[in-house]
Amino acid sequence: MGKSKTPGDIEAAAHQVAARPQARPCPPPPKPWFPWLVPVFFMANVATFVYSMYVNNCPEKTGADRCVFNSYLGRFSFQPLSENPLFGPSPTTLEKLGALEKNLVVQEGEEWRLVSCIWLHAGAIHLIANMLSLLFIGVRLEQEFGFLRIGLLYVISGFGGSLLSALHLQTSISVGASGALFGLLGAMLSELFINWTIYANKCAALMTLMFVVVLNLAVGFLPHVDSSAHIGGFLSGFLLGFILLVRPQYGYVSRKYIPPGYDGKRVKSKHKWYQYLLWVAALVTLIFGYLKTDTMLSSTINSLLTSPNPNVEAQKVYTFYGSS
Repeated sequence: MGKSKTPGDIEAAAHQVAARPQARPCPPPPKPWFPWLVPVFFMANVATFVYSMYVNNCPEKTGADRCVFNSYLGRFSFQPLSENPLFGPSPTTLEKLGALEKNLVVQEGEEWRLVSCIWLHAGAIHLIANMLSLLFIGVRLEQEFGFLRIGLLYVISGFGGSLLSALHLQTSISVGASGALFGLLGAMLSELFINWTIYANKCAALMTLMFVVVLNLAVGFLPHVDSSAHIGGFLSGFLLGFILLVRPQYGYVSRKYIPPGYDGKRVKSKHKWYQYLLWVAALVTLIFGYLKTDTMLSSTINSLLTSPNPNVEAQKVYTFYGSS
């Protein structure tokens, strides 16, 4: 028969169990945000396109017999495909509503076009392609990070794409949300780097995302696509991802979730040292890049004022550089 345990043995065993290191508490799963801002952006882009077609009024300004789908759409019918193959309004209408046009920005001081152009689209095909991308990428990001951070990321990336585009445009106009969308892609890449510890299949996630990024950047080199807006938006979003999308490292638990009696000294710090370093480096680089671009635009203004070109309007060619 086995040896019976005395009350003293039981008490000693209880002390030994209590003295053992307690297991690290598991952090509670994050609650997903309800995505409402991205659908609002979606509806704003669609409404702006419908309004641009209303203002365009192809039957009156171009002739009903030349408009595409005039018998079905009437005032909202599209410009002739020889003028706009994307099924949309005329370049003149887009410029009137806020398309990015370099001379109007640098000579007329219409800086607001750097933001307004990201809500306009060259045509229905352009709009559909961008809105599908917005829903596919934006909804997931808003669920993870909330409306405030994703809203700032979208608008600032679009502005960054417009800045770089304004430096390279000559006699063309640029419209489209692709600068902002490429900002979301860039932010997804930097978010993967800065939150590396929380990903299980790191290499698979990195390779998949890199494939998507390279494929989309390659589209920017097709004719009539504003690759400058793509690159500017991507770089802005990549830097903003280090700033706005930082998450606590794997294993971090907020002190309000620590069970009673747990040694608080064993709790991991909220962020790793390299997350703080990347945050500072990205913020400094982003500010410097925007200031440098603004300085280059200002120098362009000065050169145009000192050496005006009276033939600029005559040389203007309305090519759609809407990012698709």
